[in-house]
Amino acid sequence: MTRRHLLLVGGGHSHVEVLRQQALAKDPGVVTTLVSPAPLTPYSGMLPGLVAGLYDIDETHIALGPLAAAAGARLVEDRVVGLDLDARLAHLAQGGAVPFETVSLDVGSVPAAPMPGAQEHAVGVKPVDQFLQAWDATIAAARGGRVGSLAVVGGGAGGIEILLAMQAHLAAGIGAAMPRFALVTDLPHLLPRHAPAVRRRVQRILAARAITVHFDAQAVAIEPGAVIARDGRRIAADRIVLATSAAAPAWLAATGLACDGAGFVTVDEHLRSPSHAFVFAAGDCASQQGQSYPKSGLYAVRQGPVLADNLRRHLRGEPLSAFHPQRTALALLATGDRRAIMSWSWFAAEGAWVWRWKDAIDRRFMARYRFPAPASGPSPVASSD
Repeated sequence: MTRRHLLLVGGGHSHVEVLRQQALAKDPGVVTTLVSPAPLTPYSGMLPGLVAGLYDIDETHIALGPLAAAAGARLVEDRVVGLDLDARLAHLAQGGAVPFETVSLDVGSVPAAPMPGAQEHAVGVKPVDQFLQAWDATIAAARGGRVGSLAVVGGGAGGIEILLAMQAHLAAGIGAAMPRFALVTDLPHLLPRHAPAVRRRVQRILAARAITVHFDAQAVAIEPGAVIARDGRRIAADRIVLATSAAAPAWLAATGLACDGAGFVTVDEHLRSPSHAFVFAAGDCASQQGQSYPKSGLYAVRQGPVLADNLRRHLRGEPLSAFHPQRTALALLATGDRRAIMSWSWFAAEGAWVWRWKDAIDRRFMARYRFPAPASGPSPVASSD
């Protein structure tokens, strides 16, 4: 029997579902390789709770090794830096290449940091592992009295959740000696994709926690100890976090795949490249033709079952199914203090009960990807050689 080679690039929210479904129904005719730079993949829905000190790493990260082993897949801990679509090879950062017949991309996004000084004097929320290291250092410095102010650049839901989580964590651990917090946004209001009722609730919480919001403050430069706005404002901050809009990894556009104007891989309704029928993509790195929805883990999770189904169908030569993004999505915004705000279209509510509801949803999601490590036999983790 001819065996078909499937390569999964990145261990994102969509690919963990592909692996889960492979674990539940193995296809002996498919050889799957997963390439991921880390053995753990963070779940974005629980990141604010981790930052707030409400969860630990194990609760908020999916272990790719046991999941890959359950799926009968090989895990290569490395980073793909390029694709040769003619030879069907994925080139790795540590050298060498992985062959494939079909490839799926779920590599996420990188923080858009076009302003000078961003890389030297700020930290992005992504990559998550680097952000968490910086956050641990910030906690230690704040406890030692070496952080007087902290600013988050970005007025979307992600930036607000991270800001409130950091503030809640330090408020619980340091108290009155905690740093001052500020939120910097280039918009005249917060949460442009949410209903006014949600904005009002968030603004009330920010005011109650004495968090300063700088509206219409487009960041054009980051200096040591300050965010510089286009209008000349200099917003002082000892620590600066970037939660700005997502950007595409630069290597994607260099592959020759059809990409949109921002460098994200273009996909059709089947999550397949219109330029290369053996390439699929999902999550933040993909841009679906004729659709407009935010770069959010919510949509990557919803794409997972469709992607898994279509990869099976493609490998069998069967017709593909379509991904239809939901028009109205339930939003659950954590405030860092075991409370949360929910919204559905125009409706909004908040309280500890919303947090308990969100916590139950998140834990149930994570439980789907908990597979025991293999008791014996060869390790599923391979080198990139």
